[in-house]
Amino acid sequence: MTDLNAIIAIAYRDFIKLLRDPVRLVSSLVLPLLFIGILGGSLQANMGRAVGYNLLVFTFTGILAQTLFQSTALGVISLIEDRENDFSQEIFVSPISRYSIVFGKILGESLVALPQGGAIVLFGLVVGVPFTGENVLLLVPVAIAVCLLGGAFGVILMANLGSQRSANQIFPFLMLPQFFLAGIFTPIRILPVYLEVLSRISPLRYGVDLTRAVFYAGTSDYEKVVLAGVGFNSAVLAGLFAVFLTAGTVLFVRSERNR
Repeated sequence: MTDLNAIIAIAYRDFIKLLRDPVRLVSSLVLPLLFIGILGGSLQANMGRAVGYNLLVFTFTGILAQTLFQSTALGVISLIEDRENDFSQEIFVSPISRYSIVFGKILGESLVALPQGGAIVLFGLVVGVPFTGENVLLLVPVAIAVCLLGGAFGVILMANLGSQRSANQIFPFLMLPQFFLAGIFTPIRILPVYLEVLSRISPLRYGVDLTRAVFYAGTSDYEKVVLAGVGFNSAVLAGLFAVFLTAGTVLFVRSERNR
């Protein structure tokens, strides 16, 4: 019960920080909405007939997963800022599991990312992405899973970084290639061997593909856009989450003890 209270308290702290910083929420939505409206719309207008499916919808599903993943990962990296302010040390001296502390941070940043996902869904409705009530309901657990994976990715990343400045430099370097290797904007069914290898080790690929597998389920475009089934992608997400969370927490706690 003590660990559960700690998880809730840490998650609540991060969510309250979002409510007190609406500029962060608005600014985090600008690029995703521009990508969907401008890039997705232009791709559909120029290449939609050639590929045989709606590229606006294709881009929408990719951007939705990417935003959830990136927002949570970037939020978890703020633990480095807490470390520099000695806030993390105050938490780590408390008699609770270190995994509870890190998971509370992931949960809190997931609560921050989910409203962003909701705004993207609403924008999708505005620009003509075809939704059903079933689509929306099925996307909720997928969104949570992608957020958790993004948070765990942020944990393993920030555990190996010493400062907020390093994180701000390295994070874009690790995220930007995944935009293309995960197939957010363009299909990746056929890739050169070296890109195929890089794509398969990209965590974001499986979050994007799971989102599309659920969204396109039962449609004629499913085989054209989905790389693997829901079961496979879910298993990969669960495995990566467990590995990233465990290894990242161990490394982070070790670095805290060595300070």
